[in-house]
Amino acid sequence: MRPRPTTRLLFCALLVAPCCRPAPAGELFAGPVEARVVRVIDGDTFDAQAHIWPGQTLRVRVRLRGIDAPEIRSRCAAEKAAGERARAALEGMIGGATVRMRNIAGGKYYGRVLADVTTETGEAVAERLLADALARPYRGGRRESACR
Repeated sequence: MRPRPTTRLLFCALLVAPCCRPAPAGELFAGPVEARVVRVIDGDTFDAQAHIWPGQTLRVRVRLRGIDAPEIRSRCAAEKAAGERARAALEGMIGGATVRMRNIAGGKYYGRVLADVTTETGEAVAERLLADALARPYRGGRRESACR
């Protein structure tokens, strides 16, 4: 007697389910994961097509680890302008390019993953933004406004 299609489907779902659970917030995936940048959102966040398996990609929003760029949607004109400069710099550095992500974490980052990101040449993106004074170091907690 052959199993019914619904029985086969249930069996396959139970077999695959343990592999598909989201990673806990504190868990890190070392990587590297290669990804093509699809769109730069602001000075510390971008959308990418991550190459997770041969022939398989996953669209993901990525937040750069260790930095905080000024907000583009700020009410403060100075912060808004600084945010636009940071976004333009990030776009110039990685827009449409392939990047490598390491130490990838998920969870509490508003639907984004948190990662260390390097360019194709190996340049650390967050460190470059810090060196160019386009972002501030960030280690969690309440963010500082660029306007006081």
